Amino acid sequence: MEDKDFLYFIAKVKESTNIDLSQYKEAQMKRRLTTLRTKHGHPSFASFYEAMMKDKKVMHEFLDRMTINVSEFWRNPNRWQILSDTFLKDMIARNPRLKCWSAACSTGEEPYSLAMILAEKGVLQNSRLDATDIDDGALEKAKQALYLERSLRDVPSLYTSKYVRQDGSMYRIDERLTKAVNFKKQNLLTDTFDQEYDLIICRNVMIYFTEEAKHVLYHKFAKSLKRGGILFVGSTEQIFTPGQYGLESAETFFYRKI
Repeated sequence: MEDKDFLYFIAKVKESTNIDLSQYKEAQMKRRLTTLRTKHGHPSFASFYEAMMKDKKVMHEFLDRMTINVSEFWRNPNRWQILSDTFLKDMIARNPRLKCWSAACSTGEEPYSLAMILAEKGVLQNSRLDATDIDDGALEKAKQALYLERSLRDVPSLYTSKYVRQDGSMYRIDERLTKAVNFKKQNLLTDTFDQEYDLIICRNVMIYFTEEAKHVLYHKFAKSLKRGGILFVGSTEQIFTPGQYGLESAETFFYRKI
């Protein structure tokens, strides 16, 4: 009965939101959502689903729990340094008008990290920086551009001094950056992607998907890159056979479209 209850929940969520929970690793997703359901006092996923449909706050909490909005600026700093010093340097030398995308951008730390680098290199104004996520609540926080000090701990002082200012107990991202990022809602698993990107960043998201879903997404990302474009993934998301997607390893956690 418990399995039927969860399968009913998966079917109803897909029907009403187009979010296919069957594409996520079941054990960890079910555990996470069971905790949330219990917190709200619902004995079954069926009753929890009804509550989600009636209360936007519950729906936003569901999306937040499902998408694991844990992010920080400059996550794995040495990888960002390689992105800046190697890949972006080469891209800009060829064409200073870049087209970049932060996929599953959560609350905005990732696209704003990239925006800082592009601004410092003098190409932000003439480049396009898209940032997408499935969670409306996360996107709203990203647009507000207000962050706790701890989320900025890895950002080099060169950038914080220029692009971050204190605002009460929080820290605000400079308007030059916030105006440059195009935030938009997107479901990676079902929506079509734009094309001809120089750089796609999708980090620490693929680990939540099934192998089948990952396979589909890597094909979609590769198709969206221009030839020679770079896909930057998370530190636990190495692609072991990139050639099947038309990619090659360019550096640890960086893949180039062949």
